[in-house]
Amino acid sequence: MTETRLAGPGLDEFEAARVVVARVADTTPMESSRYLAAVLGAPVYLKCENLQRTGSYKIRGAYNRLSKLTEEERARGVVAASAGNHAQGVAFAARELGIRATIFMPVGVALPKLQATRDYGADVVLRGHTVAEPLLAAAAYAAETGAVLIPPFDHEDVVTGQGTLGLEIFDQVPDVETVVVPIGGGGLISGVASAMKQRAAREGRSIRVIGVQAANAAAYPASLAAGQAVEVAILPTIADGIAVARPGLLNFDIVRDTVDEIVTVSDDDIARALLVLLERAKLVVEPAGAVSVAAILAGKVAATGPTVAILSGGNIDPLLMQRVISHGLAASDRYLTLRIMLPDRPGQLARISELLAQAHANVIEVLHTRHGVGLQISEVELDVSVETRGPEHRQQVVDVLRGAGYDPQID
Repeated sequence: MTETRLAGPGLDEFEAARVVVARVADTTPMESSRYLAAVLGAPVYLKCENLQRTGSYKIRGAYNRLSKLTEEERARGVVAASAGNHAQGVAFAARELGIRATIFMPVGVALPKLQATRDYGADVVLRGHTVAEPLLAAAAYAAETGAVLIPPFDHEDVVTGQGTLGLEIFDQVPDVETVVVPIGGGGLISGVASAMKQRAAREGRSIRVIGVQAANAAAYPASLAAGQAVEVAILPTIADGIAVARPGLLNFDIVRDTVDEIVTVSDDDIARALLVLLERAKLVVEPAGAVSVAAILAGKVAATGPTVAILSGGNIDPLLMQRVISHGLAASDRYLTLRIMLPDRPGQLARISELLAQAHANVIEVLHTRHGVGLQISEVELDVSVETRGPEHRQQVVDVLRGAGYDPQID
């Protein structure tokens, strides 16, 4: 059967890159998930690039790009800008190939990512407070010193390296029908979609590729609607690893040709996904790496056959993880905060505690005050946060309090 030629690298280039990338990248595990299969109504597998060396898939594209440099280019060194995963991928690849690397990172970069990049041997320069400022600084450094600028996604060698992940998926789940991929600038999905579509065509079959963006950083839907790469305003999101305002030009062309659908997920969706991955799969994943699972949980993915969700990275700051877990518990109705107006007389706090204990709700935090807005002189306000087991238990707690004559307001 004639192979389909799409924008970007050809299948033979992806297969050649796989040999190169295998020098440093692990073949990461493919784990099945009965929990997600029950949600989707089809078999679900997790491609665990969060367990990759350097903690993400980025090592694939970085190493493939650096391996193509000439001896003269290697002597000039490389430079990159990143808040995390790309920085680590370039630093690691440069160390393995004996190339000097300079990485520009924002001042507020998470300490574990900063330290890991330095530990791989790169010279790290902190510049600015957003990713845009290090990008400008890296470009200026390249122009001034002659160092080769290594882009995070908009380069054919980078795309080819990332696409090796798609070939692994075929080997591990031969009957795969749908692949769900996180999207930032588009390096990963353009590589995976292009490689897998061409491989599927060669085998005389079809495959669906669904991309997922954070709702607050969704440049691809707007760009596809406009017919070209356009820049969008980025709002705050916990998925900072895919918060890219404008698609790569090469990436946009490939995504337009190969990706079947792009959906978006909220920060609440992402937080729930991280919690599910921790509890059900025992996997630590960063917010950007979990959007594929978030899309399945949010009902944004429809599939009837074997489905692979790519977990693109696991480099999460422990402090952020603590906040995200708390947010995920709240988004999953596992936390409940109530405001209760009580008569200002002894025993009321003890009575509420007794009722919560009867409802098997564990108290996390209590605020008891006479100074709330709108309180009568004879009233006090009780704000109480409790752990619940989910929506049904949450309603039971409220019903117990109301049955005892109280009027709890849910915050």
